[in-house]
Amino acid sequence: MSPEGNRSRRAVLKTAVALGGASALSACLDRVDDDPVPTGDPAAKPPRQHAWRAYVRHDEHGNTQLPAHQILLYLDFRVDGRPTDADRRALADALDALDRAYAWSHEGLLHSIAYSPAYFDRFDESLPEGVSLPEPRALSPFESPTFDLQDAVLHLTSDRADAVLAADRALRGERTTANGEEVPPLTDVATVVSRRTGFVGAGLPANHQDAAGIPDSQPVPEASPLFMGFEAGFRGNQATEDYVAIDSGPFAGGTTKVIANLRQRLDDWYEEQSYEERVMEMFSPGHAEENLVEGIGSNLGSSSGIDRFVDDVAADADEYGRVGHAQKAAGANRDAAGNVRLLRRHFESTDDIGSDQPVASLHFPSLQRHVAAFEEVRRAMNGTDLTELTPAVRQRVNNGILEYIFVRRRGYFLVPPRHHRALPTPSPTGS
Repeated sequence: MSPEGNRSRRAVLKTAVALGGASALSACLDRVDDDPVPTGDPAAKPPRQHAWRAYVRHDEHGNTQLPAHQILLYLDFRVDGRPTDADRRALADALDALDRAYAWSHEGLLHSIAYSPAYFDRFDESLPEGVSLPEPRALSPFESPTFDLQDAVLHLTSDRADAVLAADRALRGERTTANGEEVPPLTDVATVVSRRTGFVGAGLPANHQDAAGIPDSQPVPEASPLFMGFEAGFRGNQATEDYVAIDSGPFAGGTTKVIANLRQRLDDWYEEQSYEERVMEMFSPGHAEENLVEGIGSNLGSSSGIDRFVDDVAADADEYGRVGHAQKAAGANRDAAGNVRLLRRHFESTDDIGSDQPVASLHFPSLQRHVAAFEEVRRAMNGTDLTELTPAVRQRVNNGILEYIFVRRRGYFLVPPRHHRALPTPSPTGS
C-alpha cells in the first residue's frame, strides 16, 4: 500500500474509534485486514490486569509499543451503597465475556478496570494498610484541573480498531456480541458518563495534526508516535510491571493508576523553538550539546540516557537559561536503589471533551505502587525552585515543556488484581 493509502487508512480507523457508532464500526470493518481477530482463553489471562508488556509489540531495542487504538470509559455504578452479589456478577459477566471474545494481546484486546476513591467511599471499612488512594488534587500552583471523580474507569486497547470498537459498543449496549461472543452490557450495572479515545504510534499523530494546538505548517514528523515529535517510554526509563505492583494484602498484584488529560499548545514549540532547543527542553541541554538525539530519538535505543544529566539541572539553568523536562522528572522518578518508579502508558487524542473541533491533547495514564510516587515526580516537573536561579527560567518558560502542556483533568484509581476486578470491597477475600 502506498504511503498516501496508509495515511488514509489510519485516518479512517482513528476517526471510527473516536466516533464509536454503528456506522463508524462499519467503516472500520471496510478498512481492516481480513484476518480474524484472535479469540481468548480466560484461563490463559495473567493474574495482573496491568500485565501488558509480554503481550504487545516491541521495537528492535525492546521498547514497548502500545496498541494503536485506545478507549477510556468512565463509569458511575447504579447502586449508591454497597454493591450486591447480583451487581458484582453482572460486571464480572461482562468482563469475562471480553476474556472469551479476545486474546490477551495487541492483536486481540487488552483491558483493565480501576476504581476511584469515590467508589470506595461507599463502604464503612477502609482500604488495607499499604494501599493509599487519596482524592485527586492540584499538584502545581499554576494548574486548576477538573477532577475525575467517577466510580471507575475501564481502559480498552488494541491494534485492531475493529476489535476495540466492537468491544466498546457491546459494553455500552449498542450491540449484543463482540468477536462472536455474547457480551452483557455494562449498562446493566453502570452508566458510561464519559467516553474518551486516543491513539499512539508512528504515523497516527502526523495523520491527525489538523487540530487546535498544532501549527498549520503540519510539523509533526511522520515517524513520531506522539505530537511533540520525539520517542517516549524508553524501556530503561520505565518502571517494570513487577515494580509497580502492590506486594502484599488482598490487592497484591494490583497497582494504582493516575490518569491525567493535558491540552497541548504546540505553535511555539514548533515555530519559535529550533530543533536543538526542543531537544534541550524535552531531554536536557546536555543532550543537545552532545548531539545525542537524532530525529525523533530512535537512535537512543532502550534508554534516553537522562540519568547522566539529572545532577546538572541547576548548572544548566545558569549556563543555558533553560532546563529539560526529562532531567527534572528523573531525579524524583528514581528510588534509593536507582529503580524507576513510574510506568507511563500515555497516548494522544483529538476528541477533547466539550469542544466542537479537534483539539490536541495527551491522555497520561501512569502506573505506580503508591500514588505518592506520581505526585512527587509531578511536583519535580514544576521546577519552581529553578526560577530563583536565573531570570531566564520562569515558571513555564524555558522550564522543560510546561509552556506547551496544560492539565485539564486528573483522576486517581486502584487497579485490583484480576480475581478482585468486579466491584471489590476494600478488604476482599478469596482468589
